Amino acid sequence: MRATEWEFRYRFFVLAFIFWLGFSLNWFGAQPTTVAEGLARFFQHPTRLAIQIIFGLGALVIALGAAIRTWATAYLQGEVVHDRALHSERLVADGPYRYIRNPLYLGTILLAIGMSVLATWPGALVIVVGVTLFNLRLIGREEQALSRTQGELFMAFKDAVPRLLPAWRPRLPASGHVARWRQAWIAESFIWAFAVALLCFALTLNTTMLFAIIIASLMIYAAAHILNSRKRKRFARN
Repeated sequence: MRATEWEFRYRFFVLAFIFWLGFSLNWFGAQPTTVAEGLARFFQHPTRLAIQIIFGLGALVIALGAAIRTWATAYLQGEVVHDRALHSERLVADGPYRYIRNPLYLGTILLAIGMSVLATWPGALVIVVGVTLFNLRLIGREEQALSRTQGELFMAFKDAVPRLLPAWRPRLPASGHVARWRQAWIAESFIWAFAVALLCFALTLNTTMLFAIIIASLMIYAAAHILNSRKRKRFARN
């Protein structure tokens, strides 16, 4: 199960479409029930505070995903993480990669789970299952490329470190790779913005504020992508 070159190159837009498709189901029905509202009713506490707490928990899940992605990006580098091209010229086995082979994709799945509390139950299913399956396709493509370029080194890494569920203890010794935290925070700031947006919504239930922060986060991502593209072009010329 491997993604095509087109899927990998335009993965951000594919993921955006999956989110859009899931949230578009909120438009159906006179008063669609979100996952947060449904969970509050299931636990027999359909109060404003209970719903706010569930939205807050969703924000914490997104923050966890953002933290994992930031940790991974600190070692892999933001210009590689958000590049349209697939990079398999080196194998990173430090930081979170000592516990899990695909921390970035785990972070994206946690983002989907956290955001799904805003969707209806069918929409949440589309978002979480769709994002997970698409990430598995992306992982399959990366693993194929790494197997081809890194050979036995990647096979040893693959045998030692779990694919998507992190180990409790590091499976490999630290390699001494230096983390670049500043660029990691900048590169993953748009994911953190999603966590902030949902947290603000949990506190206020203000939809306008929610969408304003999400739109701002997407603009941050676009700006970071443009800056990374320019940086890669300057590096290529030199």
